[in-house]
Amino acid sequence: MKIRIAGIVDDSIVDGDGLRLSVFTQGCPHHCVGCQNPDTHAASGGRDEDTENILARIDENPLLTGITFSGGEPFLQPAPLTRLAKEAHKLGLDVWSYTGYTLEELLAKKNPAIDALLRELDVLVDGPYEERLRDLTLNFRGSSNQRIIDMNAFRKTGKIRTLEF
Repeated sequence: MKIRIAGIVDDSIVDGDGLRLSVFTQGCPHHCVGCQNPDTHAASGGRDEDTENILARIDENPLLTGITFSGGEPFLQPAPLTRLAKEAHKLGLDVWSYTGYTLEELLAKKNPAIDALLRELDVLVDGPYEERLRDLTLNFRGSSNQRIIDMNAFRKTGKIRTLEF
């Protein structure tokens, strides 16, 4: 399955808890002022990659604890990310995703492909980056409006539980 990406970081420690393979998707409608990845905004940028190649990279690193989807906006390409997430879980890895949408906005879309990706996530870092709320003391997020959501707890209770690191 093909996915449009800006790049991959094989051993990130800043895109979630633990040692992670981070997939940076290409294309973003948010255009947040002060975005750290403005090169990912244009849908025509980046390159096409096969999910099998990404899975092979995951297999090559036995030290990984998880994978992270960032961007760009991952929820513009939910189907290939759902495939990657399912395979990562089979390998015992956890799955994080960043998004410029809030969880409530994603759920309101009532898009089966988006819902499928949400079902595979362990952690969702949601909300747009807001430069006026930038806070360098926060772990795994850039502005204080963004939430680190425990998606496993959300699926069990229907209530948003945030995580602190």
